[in-house]
Amino acid sequence: MHQKHMKFAVILRVVLAACILPAAGLAQAAAGDLRTFNRALAELTERLSPSVVQVSSTGFGAGPNSPSSPVRLQQGKASGVIVGAEGYILTNAHVILGANRIDVHVPVPQRDGRGSILRPRGRVLPAQVAGIDQETDLALLKVAQDNLRPLELGDSDTVKQGQLALALGSPLGLDNSVSLGVVSAVARQLQPEDSVIYIQTDASINPGNSGGPLVDVEGNVIGINTMILSQSGGSEGVGFAIPSNIVRNVYEQLRKSGKVTRGEIGIEAQTITPGLAAALKLPRDQGVILSDVLPGRPADTAGLQIGDIVLTLDKKPMENARQLMVNLYSKPIFGAVELDVIRRSETLAKRVVILEREDDPARFASLVRRESNLVPKLGILGLALDKDVSAKFPGFRRTHGILVAALVREDNALEPGDLIYSLNGRALSTLKELRELLDGVRASEGIVLHVERQGRLRYVEFPVE
Repeated sequence: MHQKHMKFAVILRVVLAACILPAAGLAQAAAGDLRTFNRALAELTERLSPSVVQVSSTGFGAGPNSPSSPVRLQQGKASGVIVGAEGYILTNAHVILGANRIDVHVPVPQRDGRGSILRPRGRVLPAQVAGIDQETDLALLKVAQDNLRPLELGDSDTVKQGQLALALGSPLGLDNSVSLGVVSAVARQLQPEDSVIYIQTDASINPGNSGGPLVDVEGNVIGINTMILSQSGGSEGVGFAIPSNIVRNVYEQLRKSGKVTRGEIGIEAQTITPGLAAALKLPRDQGVILSDVLPGRPADTAGLQIGDIVLTLDKKPMENARQLMVNLYSKPIFGAVELDVIRRSETLAKRVVILEREDDPARFASLVRRESNLVPKLGILGLALDKDVSAKFPGFRRTHGILVAALVREDNALEPGDLIYSLNGRALSTLKELRELLDGVRASEGIVLHVERQGRLRYVEFPVE
C-alpha cells in the first residue's frame, strides 16, 4: 500500500478498535494511530501551504446604501492557488472582477520546524489578469515570478462521497488557514438545469476562502472553493467547490488564449422527468430530450428534431441535460460528434458539427475596470461601443451605445451583454454622456433605457433614487 494511504488508513483502524476493545485497550491502541494520523495531516498541510496565496484586490464601486451614493474605494481579500511554476495562479472571477489593482501574497515555506512559529510575511507581487471565465467563476492571474510551487489538479471524477478533504485559504482575511472535513456530495447542482456542478464539503469555508483549493489526502486539488450556503453569513458546513476537471479545462484555455470557448450544436436539451415521460408518452422516463432544435444550426442541418431522445454522445450514455451540454462544451470547435437518438420507435445515428457558442454574456467582463467603467446609478460596469469592440464582438444591430459588461448590483433590471441605445429618448455614445444624463434626471421623470438584448429591443425602467 502507498505510504500516504497507510498513514490515513489508521483512522479507520481507530474506529474498528472502538468496536472490539475495552476502554483501556482502546486508549492504548488508538493513541499511536491518532499520532500517526495527526503527523501525516500536519506534514500534508506544511507541503501544501506555500502553494496557496492570498489575493488582494482594489477597485472603485458604488456606496453601500444606494446606487446614487458617491463612488468609494473598495478592497477585498480572497484566496488563490499556484498552478504553474512560471507564475500562474487560479482564483475566482468574482474576486477580481473590475479591480484596477491586484496583489498576490505568496507565503514563505516553513523551515524544518525551527525558529519562530510566526512566519515571515512572504512576498507581495503585483498580478495581471491572464483571463476570466464568469460562467465557471474562474480567473487566471499571472505574476512576474518563476520557480513557484504549483499544486497538481486531480481527477474530480474519482472523488467519492465521504472522503476526507482539506480547504486552504484566507477566511475572513486570515491568511494561511486550513480546515478539515469530508466530501458531502460529489455533484451538487444548485438549479435543475445548471450547466455547472459543484463538490459539496463540510470543511469550514468562509468569506475569503473563495479561490482557494479543496484538496484530497494526496495533496491533489479536487476543486476550487467558490461559495457557501449560509443563514448567518459564515460557515455552516455547506461549502461548494468547482470540480478540478472543469477547472483544468478552463485553466488550459485561459493560459493558451485568455478566453474560454465552448462548443454547441444549436439545441435546447432537458432532463426527462417522470412527468414529461408520462405526458408525452415517451418510451423511457429518464435521459435527455431535445425541446428545441434551432433552425439553420448544426443539429438542424444534421437532421435532429424536437422530441428526439438522446441516448449517447460518441457512444457515451447521456443521463441528463447537464451532462450532454458539458460534453459538447469540451469538444473541439469545428470537430464533429455522433449522437444516437430515439425518434418514436426508431434509433438513429446523427453526425453533428461543433461550432463555437454564440453570445456569451460574460465576454466583455475582462475589458472593464471599476475605476473607469463604473456607472453607479445603474449598478453596472459599462463599455462604450466603438469600432474596436464591434470588430471583436460583431452582431449588434447598431454601431453605438453602452455595453453592459458586468453588474455590480445583483438586483438589477439590466443583464450582462445588454446594449443601451438611449436614456429617456436621448441617444448615447460615451460613458460620460450616460453619467451626465443620469445626473440630470429629476425624480418626477424616471429613467427609461432603450436596450438591445439578445438581438431584440426593449425598454427597461429604472427608479430615480
